[in-house]
This record gives sequence, C-alpha cells and structure tokens, in this order.
Amino acid sequence: MNGERFDVVVIGGGPSGSTVASFVAMKGHRVMLLEREQFPRHQVGESLLPATVNGICAMLGLKEELARANFTFKKGGTYRWGSHPEPWSFTFGPSTADPGSQAFAYQVERARFDHLLLRNAACKGVEVCEQCGVKEVLRKDGRVCGVCYVDGSGQEHTVEATYVVDAAGNTTSFSKIAGERVYSKFFQNVALYCYFDSAKRLPEPNRGNILCEAFNEGWFWFIPLSDQLTSVGAVVGKEHAGVIGQDPDLAMKRFVSGTRIISEFLRPATRITDGMYGRYRIRKDYSYTTERFWTPGFSLVGDAACFIDPVFSSGVHLATYSALLAARAINSALAGEVAEDRAFTEYEARYRREFMRFYDFLVAFYDMDKDVDSYFWEARRVLNTEERANDAFVRLVAGTSETGEPLFRTATEFFDVRKGSGEAFRRAYEGAAGPEADDFFREMRQGIVEVMNQGTQRTRPQEQPLFPGGLIASSDGLSWMEPLREPATV
Repeated sequence: MNGERFDVVVIGGGPSGSTVASFVAMKGHRVMLLEREQFPRHQVGESLLPATVNGICAMLGLKEELARANFTFKKGGTYRWGSHPEPWSFTFGPSTADPGSQAFAYQVERARFDHLLLRNAACKGVEVCEQCGVKEVLRKDGRVCGVCYVDGSGQEHTVEATYVVDAAGNTTSFSKIAGERVYSKFFQNVALYCYFDSAKRLPEPNRGNILCEAFNEGWFWFIPLSDQLTSVGAVVGKEHAGVIGQDPDLAMKRFVSGTRIISEFLRPATRITDGMYGRYRIRKDYSYTTERFWTPGFSLVGDAACFIDPVFSSGVHLATYSALLAARAINSALAGEVAEDRAFTEYEARYRREFMRFYDFLVAFYDMDKDVDSYFWEARRVLNTEERANDAFVRLVAGTSETGEPLFRTATEFFDVRKGSGEAFRRAYEGAAGPEADDFFREMRQGIVEVMNQGTQRTRPQEQPLFPGGLIASSDGLSWMEPLREPATV
C-alpha cells in the first residue's frame, strides 16, 4: 500500500467513533475518522444516562459545553409498566440539588449531540473526513492494516493504519472480520417512531424524564427533547413489521389508541411532517452480539459489536463506554506498555461484562407481570425457555475466560436469578426492595459509577483488577496498565 499512514483509522463518526478517536488522539497518536454522512444528521437514541454526561463527556472536556447546549435536563425515568396500574418514577440519585451531584443526564437531539462530539474530536487533533465511505478494510498476513475509502467527489483513497476501529453502528458491513453476529431470541422487536410538536409534559419534578408506557402490542417511549419537540416511538413485536411497512401512519395511530398516558399527552400535539424530523422511521431493534469484538489490528465498538434494546436508554452509554475501553487497549498497545492480545482481551471482557449487566436487567424488566392478555407480553414471559436453548447467544453474552471459567454467571444461574426481579426493580425505587434486589442494582451501577468517578477526577486511587490476572486503568483513565504489586514482606 502506498497511502498515507495513521496510527488509527476510525470508521463512523457517531458517539462511539468520535469518542474512541478523541481518547486516542489525546494520547498523542495520529487518528483519522471517516464518516460517510455530512453532520449534523438524524439519529435515534436521544435519552442519555449519567455515565455519559458526567463520566465520558467530562473526560472529553465537554461537560460545560453540554450544560450550555440547553438540552432537556433529565433526573430519571417514569414508567407505566408491569402490573402497577399507575405510573411510577425513579431518580438517578437522592437529589440533584446537592453541590457536585452527578445524579442527572440530558435528553438530546442526537443531530446536535453527535455533531458536538465530532467537532470535539477535530479539536483534539483527529483528522475528521465527512462524506467518506469505507469501501474495504485491508488485511495483510492475517492482520488488518488499513482501509480503502471513497470521498465525496468519488475519488478512491488507500490509508494504512496500525489499528482500524469499526464504529459504524448496527448496519456495519465489516463486523464479520472479527466474528459472526449472533441474535437473541428474546429481544426481537421493531421500533416505529416519529416526532411531535407541542405534546403535553409530565408535571414537575419529572417534566424532563423519559416516559415509557406498556400497552397490548408492546411499549412506547416519549422523550421531551425541548419544550416543543418530542420523540415518540412504539416498540412492538416483529409480527407487526409488515403492517408498519405498509402504512406507518395508520399503525402509529392504532398503537397510540391502545395507550392511556401517551394518547392523552399527544392529544394537543401535531406530528412534524417536514425537515429532519418530518417522516416515520423504522428500526429493527433485535438484540445481538458478535463472536469476538476484535482481531489483530481491528476492533468493534458500540453497536458494531452488540446491541440490546432501547427501553432503559443504554445505547449511547454502551457506545461511549466501549469506546473508552477500546481506546485504553489501543493506547497501551501503541505505547508498547501492554501486549496487544492482553490489552484487547481486557477490552472485550469488560465490554461484555457491561453488556451482560444491562441485558440481565432488561430481561428482568420485560419479565414484569402485565395485566393485559396479549401475544407480545405472553411471548416475553415464556421466551426465557427458548432463550436458554439459544446456546450461542447466551455463551457470548455471559463470556468465558481463557481458562474456561465463567466471568459472570452460567446460563442456568442467569435465568434462575432473574425470575421475579422485574417486580423487584419497581419495588426498589419505591423503597421496598430487600437485600437481594439491593445486590442486583449495586452490581449494575458499579461500572457506571466507575466511569463517572473517572470523569470528575484527573487522578484517583489505584483500582483492583475486575478479573483474576486482569489489567487496571491508568491514572488518567486512557490506557491499561498492570496492577502494582505490593512489596513482599520480610
């Protein structure tokens, strides 16, 4: 190859791509980011979690800019779900009024949010190239070594790189370089969504919350993006895909009519019919994971590696968190501080661990009793048996160490412990949960809190490895390092 050479080429400029590119450039490495579209552009997934706002964005130096962007302030979520007849809310922490509280996030227009992250990557020294689509990932002697891409004028270019990162999302055509994609049998839903003007809002203090309401065919999200703009989506079983494709407007109206709160909140609203938000959009929200998240010279981050479900707003969190983990692997390998195999094995183990936490949580959430008799909810009560038989997916979600020992739970333990924990979730936020539920939520929050702590402290006390013989984060959080050994006592 005779092309220009970079330390890293990132495919895709969404949150995972711009984040990994920024964190690698911040360590002084030469990074190119190739984005096939021109930003700003539309994207779904507008509801963020505190780890992204107060962890990743703080590490990127964007927390103050986010605060100035006038995004909707989000203290938690409101749900009409399960057998509980009235909506119930949770908050991210005891009080957002406490000085230094990180118990908040934002509802964001992804076009603006993603553009902010991409501009920040350019400010960090990343060579950002928009309207540049990657045609081919190049390999030599069993290792990925660069890409061939086409720019906006149709001219073809070849670029060499020590590492190529696929951050091109769920539609990537390159993930098979690392391994085959394996789908869950539990989460096989279709999302139909659009945008409304002048919808009603929840009363304070929950005005900025995401609102989710279950109905016979599935559930709705209702995300207040501004005082006027609202993202509204129906997540239903795949059996409705045909009807949705034929007449999305009729399908949306029918789904809305089956709700209690969503239909009331949309009564004074008008669907937006022009511009970026002016059409119905459809996404197949099928949960999947990939056999491997990396191969020599190449790694997958964000939705290119795995995806769960939109119900608890985990998408951007997993995308940016995986980007941080991958950047640590790349930075430590480029610096020669940690062997490549060891650095990327740590990346994959930690990303699967976080994926597993949310998967465990969301399966339990879907398992909450419904007071309706519908195919959608009945199927999700009995599909645990089918999912248990889906050995490939469960094995990849759960993960195993190189010695074959489970990193998380065995498949049997996973399905045994989740029984009834959906109801425990509601009770936990109503203050009625027992010690088992406390343990469940403590484990789920552990990784999120770690990222938030990293975002608020330039240095921190040395952590302990998550896995036997594993690595730890460097003091700045941007590389892996070997844990320091205690001096031997005489």
